Amino acid sequence: MSSNVSKPHSHQSSANSRPAGQSAAIDTRALAVRLSPLLKAYGADTKRSLLQLALTIVPFFALLVIMAVAAAHQLFWLSLLLAAPTAGLLVRLFIFQHDCGHGAYFPSRTANDILGRIISVLTFTPYDQWKRSHAYHHAASGDLDRRGQGDVVVMTTREYKAAPRLRRLGYRLYRNPIIMIALGAPVNFLLLQRLPLGRAFRDRLSMRSIMGLNLALLIAFGLPIAMIGVWPVLTAYLPMLIIAAWIGGWLFYIQHQFEGTYWERGENWNFHQAAIESSSYFVLPPVLRWFTGNIGLHHIHHLCSKIPNYRLQACLDAFPELRNVAKRITLRGSLKCWRLALWDEDRRRLVSFREYGRQKLLSK
Repeated sequence: MSSNVSKPHSHQSSANSRPAGQSAAIDTRALAVRLSPLLKAYGADTKRSLLQLALTIVPFFALLVIMAVAAAHQLFWLSLLLAAPTAGLLVRLFIFQHDCGHGAYFPSRTANDILGRIISVLTFTPYDQWKRSHAYHHAASGDLDRRGQGDVVVMTTREYKAAPRLRRLGYRLYRNPIIMIALGAPVNFLLLQRLPLGRAFRDRLSMRSIMGLNLALLIAFGLPIAMIGVWPVLTAYLPMLIIAAWIGGWLFYIQHQFEGTYWERGENWNFHQAAIESSSYFVLPPVLRWFTGNIGLHHIHHLCSKIPNYRLQACLDAFPELRNVAKRITLRGSLKCWRLALWDEDRRRLVSFREYGRQKLLSK
């Protein structure tokens, strides 16, 4: 993936295709190449991973029990009140599963896979299938010619203009945050990930991962349902899972859909440059950093995916230049990202549907 760095013509082609800030872009690439081998020293610590896991999964199950008992005694207000913090813990557990998929949570590959599959029963996310899809996302992030697997769908203005009216309408609906996050994220976790769709239907490993998780879910949730009933279990778990899906969907969107992000085609694409420039630095308050496992430091994660979540901040502290090379986004600033929906290849930036419409009128 990083072989493009050593090709002078590819480097120059990328420089000529970018706008006025190209010198900064070249520095970004050089910085990424220099830091990548240094970041590999920030690997997994088994004792720290186990401690982190215990401090997360124990309160998670404790809150689940309280929620289920409250629901069984008709105290639905208490169950719903606890849904938000429990969802935060589930998001944190998902980050652990995510680290396992990268082989970053434990030094042992076997240990990573075992824990990842266990947590997948809680997150409703098939571990091996998601692991493969997410690896492709890392390998192709920012590459216009390799879109469509493990990422948010992005159309270029040219593609949008040439698309049939029905497809344009579908894309506008898809990019609406109410459709994508409020409805789409829970539907994805609860339903779509239960089905071997697209490439997964043709891939034996993905099929086995999805169907194996479905069987595990039947057992894991069938037993408590048989013991205390359907309603307490669903009341405790379903609202919490939906909230966690909203948080996860929001995070994944903000990490790559922002003003100033990086997209290139074919031979101009560069892995190291894309790692930093197509990934945001989502600046969050300390409590949210804890619940989200420092995933806001997404540019560092893409630069070296073998770094476990609990060492990302140490990398930022050790290499302060990483504070300014990626796009910094605050919670308030993240709201503005939702208007961006189309990649304008001529102006080399994401634009809103409204801006695209204005530009289209001016060009007539």
